[in-house]
Amino acid sequence: MSEVAELVGAAAEGDQAAWNGLVDRYNGLVWSVARSFRLPMADASDVVQTTWLRLVEHLGRLEDPERVGAWLATTARRESLRSLRHSSRQVPTEELPETPTDAHLGAALLTAERDQALWQAFGGLSERCQTLLRILVSDPPASYDEISSALDMPIGSIGPTRARCLERLRGLAEGEGVTATDQRELP
Repeated sequence: MSEVAELVGAAAEGDQAAWNGLVDRYNGLVWSVARSFRLPMADASDVVQTTWLRLVEHLGRLEDPERVGAWLATTARRESLRSLRHSSRQVPTEELPETPTDAHLGAALLTAERDQALWQAFGGLSERCQTLLRILVSDPPASYDEISSALDMPIGSIGPTRARCLERLRGLAEGEGVTATDQRELP
C-alpha cells in the first residue's frame, strides 16, 4: 500500500495528522485548478473549501485511494464550472444601470463622429498603406518577417513606411485633401 493510500485510510478513520498530510500535499493542486478558471478570489476559495468538503463526504468510499490527487483535481474542476454557471445567473441588484444623460449621449455622438471621420480618412490612404496598417494592428500581431513576406517589403522599410502612412492619415483626418499625386507617392 502506498503512502498516499495509507494517508487516505488513516484520514477516513479520523486521524487528524493524516488529514493534515493530505491537505498539505494537495491543497496547492486544488487551488491551482480553481484559479485556472479565473474565478474571483472569493469564488476560488469557495471552490477549494467545497472540494475538501466533498473529499470528507467520500473519503471512505474512494475506489482508488492512491489516485486521490486526480479525484481532487476533477472535483475542483467540476466545482469551478458549477461556480461559473451559478455566477452567470446572478444579477447584482445593488447597482442599477445608469440612465443615459445628455453628457453621455453627447460623448457617444462625438465618438461616433470621430470614428466616422477617421474611417473616411483611412479610406483616402493608398491600398498599400491600408493593408500595412491593418496588418500592424492585427491580433495576434504579425512579426516583421511575416509582414515583410506578405507585402514584399524589406523589413527595414516597415517602420518608416508605417510612419509615413500614419502621418498621411493624420493629415487626411485633419482635413487635408488627397490628390492623385499624393496617392502615387505613398507606398
